[in-house]
Amino acid sequence: MNVYIYIACMAGVTYLIRVLPLTLIRGEIKNKTLRSFLYYVPYVTLAVMTFPAILSATQTPISAAIALVIAILLAWFGRSLFQVAVLSCVSVFLLELFLK
Repeated sequence: MNVYIYIACMAGVTYLIRVLPLTLIRGEIKNKTLRSFLYYVPYVTLAVMTFPAILSATQTPISAAIALVIAILLAWFGRSLFQVAVLSCVSVFLLELFLK
């Protein structure tokens, strides 16, 4: 019986999080600072969820950190997402092969 209460609470909270902004904010947001903040929220959320996973996905945090630096540099110099992903994976593979 408690499981149904928990599910109903989670559904209610999820619904409210999605519906309240639509009902409370009907007009266009003209504040430049708030618009800038809302523009970057998805990117920051993705980074916050991805960064710990990057450092804990490998056998050693050193290989993960080096692969992260390599990925940042490749992305900075305009490589495609596929190239960044493949070269980061190859760098982790080689680093863990030689660090054993």
